[in-house]
Amino acid sequence: MSVSEQFKPAFLEDVVGDRFGRYSKYIIQDRAIPDVRDGLKPVQRRILYAMYESGNTHDKTYRKSAKTVGDVMGNYHPHGDGPIYDGMVRMAQPWKMGHVLVDGHGNWGSIDDDPPAAMRYTEARLSPIAIELLRDIEKDTVLFRPNFDNTTEEPAVLPSRFPNLLVNGVSGISSGFATEIPPHNLREVTDAVIALIDKPQLEIDDLMKIVQGPDFPTGGIIMGEDGIREAYRTGKGRIYVRAKTAIDELRGGREQIVITEIPYQVVKSRLVTAMENIRLEKKVDGIAEVRDESGRDGMRIVVELKKEADAQGILNYLLKKTDLQIAYNFNMVAIVNKTPMQLGLKALLDAYIAHQKDIVTSRTRYDLRRAEDRAHVLEGLVKALDILDEVIATIKASKNRQDAQHNLIEKFGFSERQADSILTLQLYRLTNLELSALTKELDEIRKKVEDLRSILDSEKKLFSVIKKELKDIRDRFGIERRSVVQGEIEEIKVNLEVMVNAEDVIVTLSNDGYLKRTSMLSFTRSGGEWDSSGVKEGDYIRTILEINTLDKLLLFTQRGQYFSLPVHLVPEFKWKDNGTAIVNVIPMAKEDRIVGLIPVKSFEDEQAALMFVTRRGQVKRTLLKEYETKRTGAVAACKVADGDEVLSVQVSDGKKDMMLVSKQGMGIRFAEEEVNPMGRAAGGVRGMQLKDDDEIVAAIRVTGEEGEITVLTDIGWGKRSLLLDYPTQGRGGKGMATFEFKEGKRVKPNGSQLVGAFFSKEAYPLTIVTNTGQSHQLITEHAPLTDRKAIGRSLISLDKEQYITDTFTHFTGQQ
Repeated sequence: MSVSEQFKPAFLEDVVGDRFGRYSKYIIQDRAIPDVRDGLKPVQRRILYAMYESGNTHDKTYRKSAKTVGDVMGNYHPHGDGPIYDGMVRMAQPWKMGHVLVDGHGNWGSIDDDPPAAMRYTEARLSPIAIELLRDIEKDTVLFRPNFDNTTEEPAVLPSRFPNLLVNGVSGISSGFATEIPPHNLREVTDAVIALIDKPQLEIDDLMKIVQGPDFPTGGIIMGEDGIREAYRTGKGRIYVRAKTAIDELRGGREQIVITEIPYQVVKSRLVTAMENIRLEKKVDGIAEVRDESGRDGMRIVVELKKEADAQGILNYLLKKTDLQIAYNFNMVAIVNKTPMQLGLKALLDAYIAHQKDIVTSRTRYDLRRAEDRAHVLEGLVKALDILDEVIATIKASKNRQDAQHNLIEKFGFSERQADSILTLQLYRLTNLELSALTKELDEIRKKVEDLRSILDSEKKLFSVIKKELKDIRDRFGIERRSVVQGEIEEIKVNLEVMVNAEDVIVTLSNDGYLKRTSMLSFTRSGGEWDSSGVKEGDYIRTILEINTLDKLLLFTQRGQYFSLPVHLVPEFKWKDNGTAIVNVIPMAKEDRIVGLIPVKSFEDEQAALMFVTRRGQVKRTLLKEYETKRTGAVAACKVADGDEVLSVQVSDGKKDMMLVSKQGMGIRFAEEEVNPMGRAAGGVRGMQLKDDDEIVAAIRVTGEEGEITVLTDIGWGKRSLLLDYPTQGRGGKGMATFEFKEGKRVKPNGSQLVGAFFSKEAYPLTIVTNTGQSHQLITEHAPLTDRKAIGRSLISLDKEQYITDTFTHFTGQQ
């Protein structure tokens, strides 16, 4: 036979699927998911059984952990010693278990995530309550199966005389399944089991009057009654666990936050480090020191605050930003009849009750067999003592033991078991005292047999036995609830004042898109001049805002998007520094451009609105509150048509007029209130009717009849005209001429288009930038005051190839 004929062809996906299926079945059933009956994973069950079998119980001295690990590995768990010892360690840690199952002696780790000492150094024994998991195991109560090498047997499940799955909880991850069952209070769970035995029709709301919720060994405050109810109903739900805190007053008007309980599974040392980092990085202004004062008297973490610090505000920040408050997700999955199932509270309790019914039934049958056998023996002994002389004579006349046994059976009707007992009877038992003792024992045994039979015959009596034993465990091991359950989830509100030190600063944005925040101190030390700000060569500051770190900035782009940026998150630089590219601060597309920078102190003003103007003459007014957002990415601010772009965004109260000026010298003035407020993503309405080759170059807010309008052309010509010359019109018209361009070959040109327009009631400086990067300063009063439709005059001397690319002012009082 050739080599190729020894192999069967198979598809790879079939082979992999089969192997992975076997692997998944193994890790689900035999590694990561607990049995619903005893709440134990296989490694935990094997550890407890090995300790019980070797007599390593709570009433004996401690034994080396390495011995237990070796017994488990050699007899029951053919894996590495690491996972076995890890399982043993977890069952000995009181901050993880509701009731520890392993009584450890030595270094078994800490809540600070310190590792335990090696198994050769630590000692252990079963805890008193762990014995209740194994009690009655020798009475044929559970099924035993061969171990991995068929040299001995191990229990498939433990009797678990208390509901361990809920009392101690469990956490595990397997293939396709995970489980997360929190610890509960022993008293509450046993009371719920007893109540469900008495009234199997109880619903979740009835059970929740008994079982308030999880009871974590680390205490804490549990919030979210609805989450608990959902978890108990379906097996899945979310709650929030908050540390137990208090604010203490110190001398000198100072305060401190004292933490005495932390959420379940939170590592204390990491929590303290996280709070210390917040102090070091000054994310909160007001923390003086963070200390861990935990010791023999219990947990105590102290956050000492500076004088006049907002203690409640800082506590809220710590709750939000650290593990002082965590979300805990129920995922109550357990193995039921060799299958993983997600179970609610009632299903878990029903499964436990069914298990206990099987355990007590099997134990009662075992005890009944033993009692009946003993009664049978005693009946034989009592009968033999009544006819003692004849029995002795028969025995004396027999040839040997076997013959004597046969003669007793044949002559007196004893059974083989009774005859054997008679032959092994010691002579002192023939006294009158012993005879009465045997008779008394027989009466007691018969009564016991009767009681055991009545238990098997009556489910009511069976359940009464279960309830009695549960009450006994509850009374011996029950403890007061450690976690406080709070129905409502408290919303954590963190005031910006807590996180940010209020400070007046200057925020600048350059033409090339470089942003920076500068303290007033740096500005003053650098000379206190607006024009002295640091910029890259060829760049210039376009926008300057005096603003507070508690404010927000709304940054609007020409494509109709906007970003919300808290001022304190604007990178801080010295006044002489260039700043950072805005794309490093907000996720803006490189080809987009900021056209509006609006500072906002509050979004609560119902009248405040934003006025948008596009190059093609569209206008839109939207209430400011529509732009309040917690998103850090781009948000739609205004719908922009193809070939159009946003020109400007300004704050509007609806009480002034809007004046639009086009590059071909047309202008229109209309009331802002003509633009009705509309939705945030709307496209707006027509503000000015333009020719195909025309576009808006300036949008200015004006009011009343006082003031002047200054316009500038691309080659530096300009003029002023009275605002009175621009009467208010209806929105959407063509407007009126605001400048006359010279035409003709022999006429000296005054420009081909307007590049800017400004409104002034008093003189202020304008900055003019040319295509060669040169900047010029111009006072508005330098422009001649003429008619609305005039040619103006040259205000700036430019070379033949030069033209103006930008005009702006830093004067904030122009409107």
